[in-house]
Amino acid sequence: MQQNTLKQLSEVLGLSISTVSRALKDHPDISEKTKTRVRELANALDYEPNHFAVQLRTQQSNMLGILVPSINNYFYDFFIAAVEEEAVKHGYSIMIMQSLDKSALENSNMNVFRRNKIVGLFVSISIETEELTSFRKMETSNVPVVFFDRVAEEEGFSRVCLSDEHAASIAAEAIIRKNKLHVLALFGHPHLSITKARCASFKQVFARKSPQTKITIHYPEQIEASKALVLDIIQKGDLPDTIFCMGDTILMGVMHALHELNLRVPEDISVISISNGLIPTLYQPKITYVETSGYKLGKLAFQQMFSRLKANLEKETVFLESILVEGGSL
Repeated sequence: MQQNTLKQLSEVLGLSISTVSRALKDHPDISEKTKTRVRELANALDYEPNHFAVQLRTQQSNMLGILVPSINNYFYDFFIAAVEEEAVKHGYSIMIMQSLDKSALENSNMNVFRRNKIVGLFVSISIETEELTSFRKMETSNVPVVFFDRVAEEEGFSRVCLSDEHAASIAAEAIIRKNKLHVLALFGHPHLSITKARCASFKQVFARKSPQTKITIHYPEQIEASKALVLDIIQKGDLPDTIFCMGDTILMGVMHALHELNLRVPEDISVISISNGLIPTLYQPKITYVETSGYKLGKLAFQQMFSRLKANLEKETVFLESILVEGGSL
């Protein structure tokens, strides 16, 4: 069906185009009786405003940008879903881009966002990100930037963070309660602030509460690297009693390796992970994990963004707390 226009509405109602437009925008100068007439006809004719024309006229859109390292990731899937749910409720649309962990592509995507005149940006930075100039330019142009998950360490930005130190400490304490003595701890890229925080907290808990436990740390990052590392370590005869996984992609690689080696969980080896929540439930027994929910983080990030868009509040860092979800793997 061809979209009905303001002109068509005005002709049917015998009103000026400006009156119809103001009525649809709930302008106080227009009477409630006229607003009701306009809305009823607009609904009957399936009228939709021409958002592109509005953007050209106002030089502003109602579009929010989301920039993530990869959309092929359950955590970011859930984050995007949560932000989009809230955005639709408040009249915003979403534009999603991925950096593929390349700073050059990240910068290119920032140019695309600027050309599309986004009004706010959510960012989880790439592994290669060191220069934050493009994000500062957004803020200077009155476009709020909210970092999430992988956040900028530099002050002066809004950040919505998982409680990374707390999540790692919860996992460490769960392992200690089981009296484990040899832990293989697998983390993401050592350059990232999220990795640094989780690794430091994990080691500190063992140093305080179980210094006799042997901790072996590696940084495999992804599924295949995690699988290859675990296969190599165990096939060389160095069998840990527990494997800690910093995230879901590492967990998947570890489980591939353990299945290939025909090792039973938890009889032969225990496993615990930090997770968005879905992947641990796919195994039998279910994996014990510390929840770091992308969905909950998305809701919290939108609250932060909406507050800055509507009230121009100060930039701040807010945290989403983590909880231990017991499975049968530890």
